[in-house]
Amino acid sequence: MLCSGGLVGQYTAERTGPAPARLPQGIAQLLEKEGFKISHDGAPYCEIWFRADQPRGRAQTEPNVTLPSIPPGALVGAIRFDGDGADRRGRRIVAGIYTLRYARMPRDETHQAVARQRDFLLFVPAASDPDANATPTFEALIKMSTLASGTSHPAVLSLRKADADSPGFSQRGEDWVLETKLGETPIEIIVIGATSQ
Repeated sequence: MLCSGGLVGQYTAERTGPAPARLPQGIAQLLEKEGFKISHDGAPYCEIWFRADQPRGRAQTEPNVTLPSIPPGALVGAIRFDGDGADRRGRRIVAGIYTLRYARMPRDETHQAVARQRDFLLFVPAASDPDANATPTFEALIKMSTLASGTSHPAVLSLRKADADSPGFSQRGEDWVLETKLGETPIEIIVIGATSQ
């Protein structure tokens, strides 16, 4: 989901150190001690950190939701771009640090056939998102995320529960997918999507 417009070539992932000190302390404390550094043809592209434990709430029974026990609006991780990047849909994301919060895509005509699942992560500028325990409403989260996209649409990454526990980073078609764990739950995230290249 993260990629500069027009980027083609080889992407790689490796483990990296702790989250940046510029993150609000309460958020940094919830993240794993190591993140993932994504590079493009050997040059740094972004770094991603996930929560050490999966946030949990009462499981929902909504259709096409693969992570039903994560409360909408919950903090899931953080991401840093040293240079400009892009979200899943190719919207430009300026260099900086962002929190990643969980959201479920609306069930309406506008969002039909966007993805096979409704689980997504929304970018929020870290400087405007200091409360790790907040679970903003969908409407509030959309507004927060438009500060990252600079448009009327939020900045998004596609997220889903993985079918198997097989951590790694690989190309699937035109997408580059990171598989890891959120707590004990295997997840996969499209880090570089076909529409953002």
